[in-house]
Amino acid sequence: MNRNFSFLNSITDISEETFEKIKAISEFKRVDAGVQIVQHGENSSKVYMLVSGIVRCYLNTEDGKEFNKSFYLPVSFVASLTALMKKKPSMFVFETLTDCKLYEIDYYKLMNLCEDNINLKNLYNKILESLYVKYENRLVELISLDAKKRYLELRKQIPSVDELIPQYHIASYLGITAVQLSRIRKKMERH
Repeated sequence: MNRNFSFLNSITDISEETFEKIKAISEFKRVDAGVQIVQHGENSSKVYMLVSGIVRCYLNTEDGKEFNKSFYLPVSFVASLTALMKKKPSMFVFETLTDCKLYEIDYYKLMNLCEDNINLKNLYNKILESLYVKYENRLVELISLDAKKRYLELRKQIPSVDELIPQYHIASYLGITAVQLSRIRKKMERH
């Protein structure tokens, strides 16, 4: 059985026929590290299913600072969803941190398929629900946890985060400087 078909079926039941329809609007791609798959201000029509590698999502400020919003690991869906739904330019940049393998899916063709296919619509809804839970959890972390606890939570979510993601990206995600992250790590090593 196809690994991707099994993954989608782990979210909700879909038929092989539905899977074939998704494949028909998808394109497999290998993307090198450091590539922006969605650029700031871009009107993208794509959503990505990441099957290997790491992607980060970040926001650029007017003075050139970057703030990491999220990290994506396999298998996950990557997109500037608000921009897609509202047909507006993306506020975020999505960049590959490592070499990645992904499926590029045409979002608008997917939405057309959802109109006629209840299983596909259920899959889309389940994915949206999981994204909402993820973002709600992230918001709670930012509001209620100090930097050390946010770092520990990130390590729980991504056990090898320190080997996979550069320190300055981790620090940005946590809302602290790289120096502060280094201090947190040193204190943790002592205890």
